[in-house]
Amino acid sequence: MNDIRFTSDERVALRAHGIVLFAERVIFDAQPPMPASQIAAVQALCAGPLPEALLALWQQTAGGRLDYDLTLEMNGNIEAVSWSELFWNGSDGYRDLQGWIVHEQELAEEAAEDGGPPWQGTLALLPFGGFEYCDRIYAVVEPGADYGRIVAWKQGLPPAWTHALHEDGLSVVAADLPAAFAALHLDDDPLAPTSDYFSGQTLLAYLDDRHQDHGLDLDLMDKLVAFYRLAMHDWRTPLAEGTLRHQPALARAALRHAVATDDAALIVELAAAGVRFEGPQQGSALATDVALAHGAFVAAAALVRAGAPVAADALRNIDGQIGPELTAALLANGAEPDVEAIVQCAACGAPASAHLIAEACSGIGIDVQTAFDADRAAKLQELESALAQLADGHHGHYLGREGLAQRIERLQGFRL
Repeated sequence: MNDIRFTSDERVALRAHGIVLFAERVIFDAQPPMPASQIAAVQALCAGPLPEALLALWQQTAGGRLDYDLTLEMNGNIEAVSWSELFWNGSDGYRDLQGWIVHEQELAEEAAEDGGPPWQGTLALLPFGGFEYCDRIYAVVEPGADYGRIVAWKQGLPPAWTHALHEDGLSVVAADLPAAFAALHLDDDPLAPTSDYFSGQTLLAYLDDRHQDHGLDLDLMDKLVAFYRLAMHDWRTPLAEGTLRHQPALARAALRHAVATDDAALIVELAAAGVRFEGPQQGSALATDVALAHGAFVAAAALVRAGAPVAADALRNIDGQIGPELTAALLANGAEPDVEAIVQCAACGAPASAHLIAEACSGIGIDVQTAFDADRAAKLQELESALAQLADGHHGHYLGREGLAQRIERLQGFRL
């Protein structure tokens, strides 16, 4: 069913549970409409008129939450942008509309003082959504060719965050607000997710609470979920029709599914359909980087066989029991041997791969034993410190106590 419509009574019932439908997308935890006085106050701060679609949104809800995926090109990366909040006055914290407006005014004044464009007293870009302090969505409210565009800003992360955006990025989401909402999609089926964390789980939990504790009708809830799932990226149809290679966003979604399910057969099918694996697929990570980072070693091997490029530093981010066959294939196709990778493979329980990398390091003149001893000592200190921090109950670690202890034991027992 690809055309789901809601009656006026159903929309009223959903609104009573904090749910608003706008531009074919679901807003939940929706606030009451924005009063005309508040809209006028925002308008007075803008360099041009508020876009009609933004006014239409605020006349339905002053703000709320979204639960979709949004992927944009930024600074040469393929970046996931978190647009989970629609700002509103009086929300406290990171969702406060007026607070973000004041923030933008202060930034403009500081830029003017530092020799930038003079501060005119009105905003060219109006912040109205995003996520906490790291992702922000703006409407262009300055008259001109860009008026009405929706723009995303993302904060850069420190260099230690491998493959992440390391400088602040800016990208156009769409020409207007309805098109920006259309860009919101679901990479995964929230009713059959391929990972522990997925878009949809927050909304589904919200709906379950409204049903269990607040009387949301089950049939109406199911209808809403079916409507929500219409935003899923359908890469299977163009794959079957032979057109997927012409649709990069859907091809990336198919690749993500292949990696999440460690599906070598799908990689083969994508390659046969003419899908190319060059260029960044997630952040700055290549397809092989993404597979290796997820421990999808079967898919990674299929990617290498399909001719996907291998980054020079591919072996530095191993975080699982990679087999020697894949390690050898990576080394043969561009991965540079690295002592840090020896340590990581040893800690992860992949001694055969560690020895292969050590042999390759020796072949390029590295004093492997000396470098390994130093890197192993540093890694053991890092793991032991993380394990000790777990004892205070205030720290966590993705490996948990048992996983950390296991890696320490493996690394202590490994010999070159």
